Amino acid sequence: MMHLITWLMGNSYHAAGWRHQLAWERTAMRLDVLIEIAKIAEEAKLDALFVADGNGVRNMDKVGLFEANTPSARPTVYDPVTLMAAISQHTKHIGLVGTASTTYESPWVVARRFASLDHLSNGRASWNVVTGSNPGDSENFGLAHHPDRDSRYARAEEFVSACKALWNSWDEDAFVERKDTGQYLNARKVRVPDYKGRHLSVKGPLNVSRSPQGRPVLFHAGQSEGGRRLAARHADCIFEAAASVEAAREFYADLKRRRVEIGGEPDHLRIIVSVAVYLGRTESEAVELYSELNSLISPDLGVDFLAKAVSEDLTGYPVDGPMPDLSAPVVGGNSIRGQLDAIAKAEQLTVRQMYERVVPTMGNTALIGTATQIADVMEEWYTTGACDGFVLGASISPFTLLLIRDELVPELQRRGLFRRHYTGSTLRENLGLPPVDNSPFAT
Repeated sequence: MMHLITWLMGNSYHAAGWRHQLAWERTAMRLDVLIEIAKIAEEAKLDALFVADGNGVRNMDKVGLFEANTPSARPTVYDPVTLMAAISQHTKHIGLVGTASTTYESPWVVARRFASLDHLSNGRASWNVVTGSNPGDSENFGLAHHPDRDSRYARAEEFVSACKALWNSWDEDAFVERKDTGQYLNARKVRVPDYKGRHLSVKGPLNVSRSPQGRPVLFHAGQSEGGRRLAARHADCIFEAAASVEAAREFYADLKRRRVEIGGEPDHLRIIVSVAVYLGRTESEAVELYSELNSLISPDLGVDFLAKAVSEDLTGYPVDGPMPDLSAPVVGGNSIRGQLDAIAKAEQLTVRQMYERVVPTMGNTALIGTATQIADVMEEWYTTGACDGFVLGASISPFTLLLIRDELVPELQRRGLFRRHYTGSTLRENLGLPPVDNSPFAT
């Protein structure tokens, strides 16, 4: 069965979506707006809500981009786990995927927060594991420089292993709470992980009982070599950015192969592709909405947005001149940079042509059309080995999400591609993932 996720964000997926007349008027720190999104998504039977995050306010050096509040700027956002804890009290079935960094946090804090969320939500918590791609974040943690990519992923490997060990501190039946004997817990049912690595150590045990899912579901989005290694070993689900179905198939096959090579089961790994959805009740309405949104993007905003996406200073490059070479790696994120570099070279795109493509899609594939037309594309990707599901970026909130609920999901259900009802009691069950091993040395 296809898996569907959407972003928990009030200001729309398109960079200018919040400006459209169909969008909410006010979204900054509006819990009521986010609760409404969560309820709509749960009515659509989506698998999960996803909250991205960063460790600082971004884009302040690019005033046009900063003031436009593009989705990645994050000048005012809730802490993901705090937000998901609130959302959990207004929903019953939908999964809650929050982001936390392995570069700037500690395994103890992350493990405790997500185990707590799993209890609060009755088994719907998920951690999106990131190493951080914004160099400026380092200064918020007393560091002069953002660690290089190899160092970040080496620490991330140990960080996730330490969290898994902490989540395995308690057996499921450790807390007996026997009033007749006065025994609250069984001391034989707890273990001290005492995890030690090159980059970090944590003793434990965790002071949260074993969570309903055994441990939270683990997501990861890294598409570099280090990211693929980390995902193949530790992730249950992988967020993928793919500009074409061919690129998606290559990534899908590579990650499944890597899981097999380390002795894992490829069918226990879910690969979820991010797409930008421009859905209309008619094809002309969808195209018109797409055009309207793009008309709200100024060239200054477009160039700054593109520069941020590719981690490259585009100052001085003619807007209608060719894109610069982006083959050299950078300290920050390289996945989208590499993909866009390949596209620009293959199609000989100008800076303007590239930002006109990137801004509406956030570097992903854009799905433009009616529910039937978009479902056709999704079905092809799903049935031909490109993905196990999609992260649906609602271009205008709440308009697009309501159409996803009312038109796209019913179309996928008619085709037998998507559930009509939640069948599991936890996110892990709804994703079709196996139970977590409870043995003392399980990883």
